[in-house]
Amino acid sequence: METMKLERKKRIIKLAVWTWTWVATMAIATFGPRFIWDDHVFLTAFAIIVNLANGVLMILANRDLFNHFDEFERKIHLEAMALTLGLSVVVGLTYSLLDTTNLIPIDAEISFLVMFIGITYLISVFINLRRFQ
Repeated sequence: METMKLERKKRIIKLAVWTWTWVATMAIATFGPRFIWDDHVFLTAFAIIVNLANGVLMILANRDLFNHFDEFERKIHLEAMALTLGLSVVVGLTYSLLDTTNLIPIDAEISFLVMFIGITYLISVFINLRRFQ
């Protein structure tokens, strides 16, 4: 039992490291061209490729953690992911459509959709935890 807890903690830390590394490389790829290397094409492309690679490694770390969940945890997260995916597609496309038809006064920004996805997933996990207890 103690070994399982230690293994789980190790996987959570691994996921946290890759997540924060991905966030850091996203910030570098976003702000580097403007504030650090003056729009140098090679450095910008390199930063984006590094960010993409970090994103893939973050996804693999997430998958590794999920593969060590028990059936109950998998069910909770699978249902939360299904709901999040469905809502993200529907809400994201509706948001984009509102922008392209000029029914909203702002441009549809991906950052709002990313926040929506995170909040939806978090709420879905909490609802499923309460529902299945």
